[in-house]
Parts: sequence; C-alpha cells; structure tokens
Amino acid sequence: MAKAKPGDTVLVLYVGTLDDGNVFDSSEIHGNTPLQITLGAGKVLPGFEQAIMDMKPNQSKIIHIPAEQAYGPYRDELVDTISSREYPKGYNPDVGDTFSVPLQNGGSTRATVVEVYQNGLKIDANHPLAGQNLNFEIKLMEIL
Repeated sequence: MAKAKPGDTVLVLYVGTLDDGNVFDSSEIHGNTPLQITLGAGKVLPGFEQAIMDMKPNQSKIIHIPAEQAYGPYRDELVDTISSREYPKGYNPDVGDTFSVPLQNGGSTRATVVEVYQNGLKIDANHPLAGQNLNFEIKLMEIL
C-alpha cells in the first residue's frame, strides 16, 4: 500500500485540540468534509504536514505541535490601545470584531478587538492560537 509523500494530494480527517482538551478546529466543524492538501505546498502547519508523510490510507495518528512550531509565542507588543479618534466616524466597535491594521513595512495584519472603552479600544494582533500547544488526531483517508 502506498505511503503519502511530498507532492501527493491527500484527504485527511482531523480534530485539533488545545492542551486543556478544547476543540479549536475539526473536519466535523467543516461538515465532516476531509481536508484536501498537497504535501509540501506549505498551506498547513509544517508539523501537521510532516505528520502525514509516510502515512498509509486509513492510518491514524495523534501528534503534538508545540506553540513555538505552531503560531509562535503570545507577544504582548502586538496588543495596543487605539483612541476613538483613530477609527472611522460612526464605527461602533464590538469585542470580537476583526480588521486590517497597517504595518510599518507597508503590509498589514489582522487584529481583533478585545476590549471597548468609552474613548477607544484595545486590539490584539496575535494569531488567536498564539502561545498555544496544538494537538491533532489525524486520519489519512485517501491519497489522490
């Protein structure tokens, strides 16, 4: 039976959990539709992709990806407070809103509103899973 290798397109079912057991993502959340990825294309976390290498169809495994190899450590410097004068007139922010924030290098990043004050708000530009170890139960369904 063939094993998954770089360049193969595969279908996998998965459940992603944090160390406390909370599910942050899964195939079930996406309608039990297998995730289709091409190994080596860099579209998923490297540790997730590497775990699939050499798996055979219908094989399952459980992996652990440390925070540093997932979305990195939580960085306090990516949390900032913005005055209400800095956002568009008429904008009424809510906790959980996301928007694009310009970077000094000309690019941009996504930030999430984490607190709303009378005269401003606190935003967090960390990835929602920054600082979290990730655990995955993976089942290789098919090598296409």
